[in-house]
Amino acid sequence: SRVVIRLYYWIGAGDESAGVRSINFLKALVKTDRKGKRIIIIGAGDCAEKISREIYDNPSLGYRIMGYIDDDPQKKSRHIHGIPVLGNRNEIKYYAEQLNAQELLIAMPSIAAKDMREIVKLCEKSNVPYKTVPGMGELINGKVIIRAIRDVSYNDLIGREPVKLDEKKIGAYLNGKRVLITGAGGSIGSELCRQVCRFSPESLVLYERAESPLYEIDLELKERFQNVKIIPRLADVTDAVKLEKAFNETMPEVVFHAAAYKHVPMLEYNPWEAVGNNILGTKNVIAAANNAKVERFVFVSTDKAVRPANVMGASKRVAELMIQAQNGCNLTGTKFITVRFGNVAGSVGSVIPLFKRQIEKGGPVTVTHPEITRFFMTIPEACQLILQAGSMGNGGEIFILDMGVPIKIAEMAEDLIRLSGFEPHRDIDIKYIGLRPGEKLYEELITVGEGIVSTEHEKIMVLKGTACDLPLLNGRLEHMKSLMINHDGKGIRLALKEILPEYIEQEKAS
Repeated sequence: SRVVIRLYYWIGAGDESAGVRSINFLKALVKTDRKGKRIIIIGAGDCAEKISREIYDNPSLGYRIMGYIDDDPQKKSRHIHGIPVLGNRNEIKYYAEQLNAQELLIAMPSIAAKDMREIVKLCEKSNVPYKTVPGMGELINGKVIIRAIRDVSYNDLIGREPVKLDEKKIGAYLNGKRVLITGAGGSIGSELCRQVCRFSPESLVLYERAESPLYEIDLELKERFQNVKIIPRLADVTDAVKLEKAFNETMPEVVFHAAAYKHVPMLEYNPWEAVGNNILGTKNVIAAANNAKVERFVFVSTDKAVRPANVMGASKRVAELMIQAQNGCNLTGTKFITVRFGNVAGSVGSVIPLFKRQIEKGGPVTVTHPEITRFFMTIPEACQLILQAGSMGNGGEIFILDMGVPIKIAEMAEDLIRLSGFEPHRDIDIKYIGLRPGEKLYEELITVGEGIVSTEHEKIMVLKGTACDLPLLNGRLEHMKSLMINHDGKGIRLALKEILPEYIEQEKAS
């Protein structure tokens, strides 16, 4: 076969017309080699080699590799399992046409978001279907396998650079430990469960109020992580008695508190639910953790807690103050840590699934404002950084995840329309419907004067703990509880403003 490959390059080494002869020769060569769907693999690194080996070891997979595309000039004319690296990304369309490719496979799990966007555009120009290997964040054990190949999703366009984790530091507080996660069936909670299980805790309590999501994550974890004792608890953080019982029976050493109501418009119309779940529910989890003498408590917060313009953000900011007060007021030996970040792409109820449904119906895709922007991060990336921040805290800090550059929602809508095979404004319209109650044009991750400092991790910053805020909260939380019971929305907003002078309503719910 070496002689044949050399002959292929010898044929193509003369004039311009030789390129056509060499392509025809390669077609003939591959045609006799094996049958299957003709694919070109984009990327010629370790991932491409592993994919190729699996294809060659399993003819039943039905793939026939025609060649590889890679931007590294050093790789051109090299071979992977006897098939050559043809050229760079700008030649995708040319080789796809010449080799009658039936599918393109992007095999670059660590590619930067900017490059991924460009390669996707080049694939679209080729008019050949394309798929991708997931980013490293999705490949829990880092192994690339054929069945992991999937369509390109919007997450791939946000970022695929692998998060650098200090696994030794994370393992030190999770390995062999008893862990409890509230909101374990949610988008963040369920991914936290998967990531935590990678570090082999002794046990993991899945604390969740929604039966079906709890059933799903329990089933998945028991199948994938048989070395970890998985304990599902169908219960609500607003029920202090059940919470105490769960803590007393399982005695967790590490707690991740991810249970929360998060939809801004819903909580504008039902502010008492924000008080019950996000504030008083957090108060219950804090009390249970202190009574059980938990070693480390990580609270999942949001950028909407910064200068809140809505009830949801204000409720999370009050919860942050309660968390910080535990160490700030020397109330406990537990290390209470907050992690604050922006939107996660593809979470339940987020804008991406909504846009996808609207595209499936033929549009229009609804955007609230042409200039509205949001920070976005993929769910696996957010959860990995939550685990890392949890290892760094000594108590009282707020860790802030570097969310990169804010993304215009209108541009996101256009990208999703194109990913679905349509042209925005021609095939599917984008309609602007106005800001919703409590919605900001842009989000912030810090408030001016909060005193942010960098950490040893490039994607994590920290705000040092504030002074003891307990006097500010004492009495007001009980008052808020009575307002909640009476469904007094106006009273709740006034009470939140007493605690948070920076809380200014963007727009009142009717």
